[in-house]
Amino acid sequence: MSAQSQMRAMLDQLMGTQRDGTQNNSVKFTDDEVCKTFLLGCCPNDILAGTRADIGDCRKVHDLALKADYEMSQKTKDYFYDFDAYEHLKSFIHDTDQKIEISKKRLAEQQAEISAEVQSKANAVHDLNEQIGKLLVKAEELGMQGEIDESKAVLEEVEKVKQLKNEAEEAYRNSMPASTYQQQKLRVCEICSAYLGLHDNDCRLADHFGGKLHAGFIQIREELEKLSKLVESRRKDYETTMMKRRSDRDHEVEERRRKYHPSNRSRDENRRSPVRSRSHRHRSRSRSRDRDREYKRRDRSRSRDRSRRSYGSSRSRR
Repeated sequence: MSAQSQMRAMLDQLMGTQRDGTQNNSVKFTDDEVCKTFLLGCCPNDILAGTRADIGDCRKVHDLALKADYEMSQKTKDYFYDFDAYEHLKSFIHDTDQKIEISKKRLAEQQAEISAEVQSKANAVHDLNEQIGKLLVKAEELGMQGEIDESKAVLEEVEKVKQLKNEAEEAYRNSMPASTYQQQKLRVCEICSAYLGLHDNDCRLADHFGGKLHAGFIQIREELEKLSKLVESRRKDYETTMMKRRSDRDHEVEERRRKYHPSNRSRDENRRSPVRSRSHRHRSRSRSRDRDREYKRRDRSRSRDRSRRSYGSSRSRR
């Protein structure tokens, strides 16, 4: 992205679609085609972009200017978009958890020949691997923040956990044949569904637990938990507001239908113009009298014609 494009994006994010004094975008943040989860800053498509779990562009509109419009408008009106975001993230995490369960079931079928005792010892090694990975990430974060002593303390704890891991690996190795032990044993990460190896080294563990993929899923799960509590506390207000909005919308539709219905429009026009209505009735009566006069005039004319014909016929006979 060029410097000019970056500047434009920053202005859109700060000032919205009307930063030039006019509406720059025909799409409004209230439109159905706009991603409400993006407006709240937690769309999975953005969070996981560039990772192995990249799910591509969101099917709905993502626009920083619309996000700014929403944030400004939300100060005066509650749109309850946290409910939309909650349902979106809930569905996404549900699909992820299903994927995790399928992967775990597949691994269990592949490793069915391993006894429960051996599997328990393998799980102990996996748990220590996870602990080491998280501690390494923590130590790195403390070092970047300038907390050198705290970072060293965490690294010392890592060494202790490594010792426990070596002992757990020894116990696992002694519980099964050497040929079987050399096979790579896998475990599914409960957070991001990635596979973890039993023999992963410190670098691999740090890359996983400190990587964008794992961190992204942690963020999504934390956002879902936060939204779950928020939605639960606001559900009564949400239902009351939605019922009122539906009622207002139905009333508006009924008013529009009544207003533009031909028969109703005619009655309304008559009500609004009593003088015109009386004039219309007067003209109708006048036309009716004129027609009556015309009919009588025609009848008299026909009678005279019949009389003349009768008189002429009688003279010719004489």
